[in-house]
Amino acid sequence: MTRGGGDGEAVAAAAVAVADPQAVVAVKKKSSRSWVLLDATGQATVLDVDKYAIMHRVHIHARDLRIVDPLLSYPSAILGRDRAIVLNLEHIKAIITAEEVLLRDPLDENVIPVVEELQRRLPPVNSNRDNQTDGRELPAGQNDVDAGEEDESPFEFRALEVALEAICSFLAARTTELETDAYPALDELTSKISSRNLDRVRKLKSAMTRLTARVQKVRDELEQLLDDDDDMADLYLSRKLAGACSPVSASGPPNWYPASPTIGSKISRASRASMVTVRGDENDVEELEMLLEAYFMQIDGTLNKLATLREYIDDTEDYINIQLDNHRNQLIQLELFLSSGTVSLSIYSLVGGIFGMNIPYTWNDGHGYMFKWVCIVTGIVCFFVFIVIVAYARHKGLVGS
Repeated sequence: MTRGGGDGEAVAAAAVAVADPQAVVAVKKKSSRSWVLLDATGQATVLDVDKYAIMHRVHIHARDLRIVDPLLSYPSAILGRDRAIVLNLEHIKAIITAEEVLLRDPLDENVIPVVEELQRRLPPVNSNRDNQTDGRELPAGQNDVDAGEEDESPFEFRALEVALEAICSFLAARTTELETDAYPALDELTSKISSRNLDRVRKLKSAMTRLTARVQKVRDELEQLLDDDDDMADLYLSRKLAGACSPVSASGPPNWYPASPTIGSKISRASRASMVTVRGDENDVEELEMLLEAYFMQIDGTLNKLATLREYIDDTEDYINIQLDNHRNQLIQLELFLSSGTVSLSIYSLVGGIFGMNIPYTWNDGHGYMFKWVCIVTGIVCFFVFIVIVAYARHKGLVGS
């Protein structure tokens, strides 16, 4: 649990990063060791430890720890283990136990708001109430009611709710930004088809495809978790902790938890909450199901927005293709008119070529007045041929009316 020495080494490594490419790899490895620990009171402590220390602390396997490794690419996952919840949701990579939260990369700009929200919402309700009463005792009935209300929200569920709320809000914000950029760009493209507008829409469509895949992964993970009651039951860490610390068991609290002033009260509250579990209600996952359903609906709404945007893009593409087809048909009609005119003029050129031959013949003498009549009659015939070709094309529907 060191801070000063680790920061100094990180700064020194960053200083030589430009000159030495290996230093960049060293900084990345160093950042992969950075964790922030938040206990039940909301106190944050920066840790610089290796993976073996984390595995020993929370009792998870190496394959589970690799899921939250920022240097590896793993899909979104929410896994319940015996003593921890392994959480990998985009940039939120955390390990949640019944008493603490371990969060990766605490200095990341997207993780800092999550840490602040955890510090605000992790402390139990009665701790704030105790600070406000300044040592005054509340009626016994009110204490029981407050304890009952608090038991409805275990520590791990408060931490999980913060993570789900953060990732849903993050993806919703990215979707809103994409909609803000996409709809005006699509409208501009429909009004004016240009290379710049087409390239802009292409980039927006690529961004939408990537964002849709990210949202779909989170949605699929929540849906898979909601479909399996056993997986949801594995996330009840306080229930399992209370069962292990119940009077039936002679062993005390597990020694892998850090010393905390709230550990006694936490176990006591979890023991009271586990009375229903002892009576055979271990598969009751209604509370967690309601929590997951709320954020499933939110992420599903985000996915529906992206689906609507995709449909709008597809409609725009269809409209543009129709416009291009219309322009292509107009060019074909123009080519037909020009070809018809060329055929008609070729007849005129044929007549002129025949009379222009340098071959002596007798009937050319004394008939100079025939020149104008040959030109007039040939012109009329060419025009008539042009009209016939166009009329035939209209009759067959090759050109518009």
